[in-house]
Amino acid sequence: MGASGKLEKMTIYAYSKPDFSSQVGSKFSVMINPNKYTHNHSISYNKETAQGAPGSSIKFDRIQPETVGFEFTLDATGVISSSPINDQIKTFKSLVYDYNGKVHESNYIVLSWGTLYFKCRLTKLDLTYTLFKPDGTPLRATVNVSFEEYTDARTLALEANKNSPDLTHERTVKSGDTLPLMCYRIYGSPAYYMDVAQANQLDDFRSLKPGQVLYFPPIDK
Repeated sequence: MGASGKLEKMTIYAYSKPDFSSQVGSKFSVMINPNKYTHNHSISYNKETAQGAPGSSIKFDRIQPETVGFEFTLDATGVISSSPINDQIKTFKSLVYDYNGKVHESNYIVLSWGTLYFKCRLTKLDLTYTLFKPDGTPLRATVNVSFEEYTDARTLALEANKNSPDLTHERTVKSGDTLPLMCYRIYGSPAYYMDVAQANQLDDFRSLKPGQVLYFPPIDK
């Protein structure tokens, strides 16, 4: 129930633009709320195995987009709705699945229900028909859907900022590189070269060799 005591329905909105500024059609509210939904989080790693090592270590690659999945029921028996199942499916698909000729792709989606507010795109739509008229016309269907989080290109670029001083960086020394210069490129200041020298156990930070690999740890400024 909502704050007013009224039952809140899971509602699905469609937008033609990635900034979610241009709504397409009417919102779609499910007839019967799902009894559950999954909200998945995952991280991918690269496995690295040193020559002669007995096993491999895993190195952070990226945080994968979150996903949400759930099932809901469409009904045309007259108990909840008498609108034909195929018409209900057509309405739903027009929002989340069908090709939008104006933007040459499917729509951008927002799922809204309780504390869930999820900007995403459809990745899977499965329909299971479970009840029929004598002539085979479907009267009930289960809709199984999966959505993947959508993040715009600008936000992705900020999240993937390779020069962030809050991350550990690995750099290969090139001809002409000095430790203060490399620190400037990563931290925005050459002042941290002694911290980096210590982290890499360098006896002489002035004698860098091309091809040498250095680690630049997070710096608390």
